[in-house]
Formats: sequence, structure tokens, C-alpha cells
Amino acid sequence: MNINSINYVLAGDYYIPDLKLPNEERSIGKYGRMHREYLKEHNPIMFNDLLLEGQLWTYLADLNEQAQTRLQRIIRQMQEAEFATEELKENDQWLWI
Repeated sequence: MNINSINYVLAGDYYIPDLKLPNEERSIGKYGRMHREYLKEHNPIMFNDLLLEGQLWTYLADLNEQAQTRLQRIIRQMQEAEFATEELKENDQWLWI
């Protein structure tokens, strides 16, 4: 039986969803876990949709990678704006601070 692109399997007298999780190897990390909690609390419909479609882990892993990339970019921009380099950190830590 197939309803809304979800396959169901007859188990006894009941049809249950035949859910298969994707083979995702990436970690969801800090930002993925934070967003998962946010979705559970503030957008449970989206959370359940992603979970039932088997896309939650991939979605959170992608979000974590985007957040990490953005954080690295912000840190690099702040270092350039303040002229804080690794060389300055090694040579004069007081000036670096």
C-alpha cells in the first residue's frame, strides 16, 4: 500500500509505515542539535515531516555545515578587521589581546 509516497506494510491487522533512514555518515554537530530542539519546540510540523520523510538527519547535517562555514568566515573577517594574525599572537600576545 502506498499513500502520500510513504509505503505501508501490513503487520497483523494494522498498516504501519515502512520507513527507511538514509545512510548519512555526517554528524549533525552542535548547531544541528540546537536546530533540532528548536524545530521540536517551535515548528513540530516541519520536524515531523522531515522525520517521516527520512530527511531530518541530512537536513540537520547540512545546516550544521552551513553554520560552521559561516562561523569560520565571520572569525576570519574579524581577524582581518582587527589585524589579528597568528604571527602577532606568537610574537606579542598582549598586543594581540
